[in-house]
Amino acid sequence: MHTAPRRAVTGAALAAAALLLAACSPSADGARPSHVDDVAPLDSVKTQAGRAGRDAPVPQPAALPGVGPRTLAQIPGDADQVVLVTGAGRDATTDRVTLFRRDPAAGWVAAGPAWAAHNADHGWTDEHHTGDLRSPIGVYSLTDAGGRLPDPGTRLTYDHAPIGFTPQGTGVHGQSLKGAFDYVIAINYNRRTGTSPRDWTRPMGESRGGGIWLHVDHGGPTEGCVSLPATAMRTLLRTLDPARHPVVVMGDAASLAR
Repeated sequence: MHTAPRRAVTGAALAAAALLLAACSPSADGARPSHVDDVAPLDSVKTQAGRAGRDAPVPQPAALPGVGPRTLAQIPGDADQVVLVTGAGRDATTDRVTLFRRDPAAGWVAAGPAWAAHNADHGWTDEHHTGDLRSPIGVYSLTDAGGRLPDPGTRLTYDHAPIGFTPQGTGVHGQSLKGAFDYVIAINYNRRTGTSPRDWTRPMGESRGGGIWLHVDHGGPTEGCVSLPATAMRTLLRTLDPARHPVVVMGDAASLAR
């Protein structure tokens, strides 16, 4: 009388066990049940976390803005200060000038504001000649300074010559040059370094021009120099340090980007 009920219970138990096994086993096509795939193995999580750490981008030192590889290659390796003069165009007469310092970790960092400036009346050239009214493109060291006014506190050699730095005549378009040479920094283009900016020795010959300076702006284009506000000139004179081998990187934006 009790045999049939026991067989019924046994059959129900077997059916339940079969369902449990089916839920925990691969399906007929070999796929794992979806609820199993939702949980990644612990070892996999660790591996992914480690890979993410290894693949994280490493910050790169900042480059000089707008300066391409060819121009960059001309900057000496020991130069830790750059006066960057970026002209508005090949034939333009206006520029932006910014002083940069090289930080061992951060790269090139702006060391002051961007100043408005002027360059030569006919713009820029890769091969400057006397009278072409163009400023020379390139990278040039800065070692010597001077001016009509006393030394404002520079580490560069400074030639204070109130009469020697008195401008003669007018600017290219008749502007007054009063105060233009209150402060000057010689750009070492076709000149003998270690001498006063008033030294007119021309190692490449007279035809290649010279007397290219950073000097005080007089409100218009120059014959070849780069002119900045008087406050900017004082800042440069007080900041440039021969021990950091300062250079000027100068030219129109398209040329500097090469």
